[in-house]
Amino acid sequence: MSPTIMWFRRDLRLQDHAALTAAVAKGGPVIAVFIFDELVKSLGAAPKWRLGAGVAALQLALEAKSTRLILRRGPALSVLRALVAETGADAVYWQRAYDPKSQLRDTEIKEAMVANGLEAKSFKGHLLFEPWTVQTKVGGFFKVYTPLWNSVRNRDVPDLLVEPAKIPPPDSFPISENLEDWQLGHQMQRGRKIVSQYARVGAARAQARLDEFTQGSLQNYNINRDIPGEDGTSKLAENLSLGEITPAQCWHAGRAELDRGNAGAEVFLKEIVWREFAYHLLHHTPDILVKNWKPAWDSFPWSEDESSSNFFAWKSGGTGLEFVDAAMRELYVTGTMHNRGRMIVASYLTKHLMTHWRLGQAWFGQCLIDWDPASNAMGWQWAAGSGPDAAPYFRVFNPETQIEKFDSDRRYRRSWIAEGQQNPPLSALQFFDAIPASWSLSHKNNYPKPIVSAKEGREKALSYYKNRDF
Repeated sequence: MSPTIMWFRRDLRLQDHAALTAAVAKGGPVIAVFIFDELVKSLGAAPKWRLGAGVAALQLALEAKSTRLILRRGPALSVLRALVAETGADAVYWQRAYDPKSQLRDTEIKEAMVANGLEAKSFKGHLLFEPWTVQTKVGGFFKVYTPLWNSVRNRDVPDLLVEPAKIPPPDSFPISENLEDWQLGHQMQRGRKIVSQYARVGAARAQARLDEFTQGSLQNYNINRDIPGEDGTSKLAENLSLGEITPAQCWHAGRAELDRGNAGAEVFLKEIVWREFAYHLLHHTPDILVKNWKPAWDSFPWSEDESSSNFFAWKSGGTGLEFVDAAMRELYVTGTMHNRGRMIVASYLTKHLMTHWRLGQAWFGQCLIDWDPASNAMGWQWAAGSGPDAAPYFRVFNPETQIEKFDSDRRYRRSWIAEGQQNPPLSALQFFDAIPASWSLSHKNNYPKPIVSAKEGREKALSYYKNRDF
């Protein structure tokens, strides 16, 4: 039988993989390939490094099945055409992506392959439900999260697909490039050495992380997920973003715990659907990635000056507001940030500093190892007031009262802010080893005074909102 090309993208696993399962079921050889195309090239520094680490883990997983991952660089259509010519493959399978650029690329490839008499087939990707299958009672899309949750909470999620026992290799493998030559971590510079100590890479470690969470922190998830100094969240966003684990795996694990009476399980399931909501909005309003979701905000006078001292203070963890700075420093050391921290830093940038959400969105796109296009865009617009938030736009988080409420024992602040501590923990010191040396920051410096106080920033934001027709 002719081979089938299995094109891996952001689905770096072998289990619960619809495209791989179908390719193996055909009965012929399967040629696994990963392509370094323009979309991979356009990724920010940390997401690109983390993708490279995930691809390396997938290589090892395939080698354990007596096959290998073929690496090629170039436009995806050109690479696939070359592989078809080299191998005699008659089909190309892949898992769907949902962002506009990926969909445009995939549509072009599918049309070209079919025109050449090949089978080109895409399968449900990294979501529980395809976005177009979730509708309001009148047939539209959901613009508010809670009604969407109520619509899908009792939907059946298909059983998980088992990992293939064997992946039939071709008689001979096409030539592959070397992953090291791609230098996917080059842009991270010295930061990758620090962040790599915190990342949990690959499908096996993702599954272990899910097991540890459901058997431990999930019990108190409904309470501890809001406390940044507590190890109270699943941290699975890192693995979900690259498809090292699927939302269905997380959903079934959460449902099983809900049936056992686990108090935190329903809140965990809601968080999985919150991610679905981001992709639901992306599918129906793809401009959410680049434009205000609410057009009334188009004339709002946000600053878009990337070179401003305020923006530098924000991104370098030097605003003088402890919650903002601790969260930003956590980002540079771990490549991730606690969810409440994300809300606080986003609110502070867009409201206290009156800076456009697109600057924050782009900076997160450089720094997050759990970067996700839909979640990142929705989260920033939600915090800025221009997005799908049912609450009034004039809600302004107070970083000072928030930190006292959710970090009353100062564990979070001590973990990430070294200045003023006689013996700072390693995590706080690692910040200075992870950031660009050109920033010339040291833990021996005095902690900065607020560039814009919580009170002053709130009053300024509200004055700008006054008399505007949102």
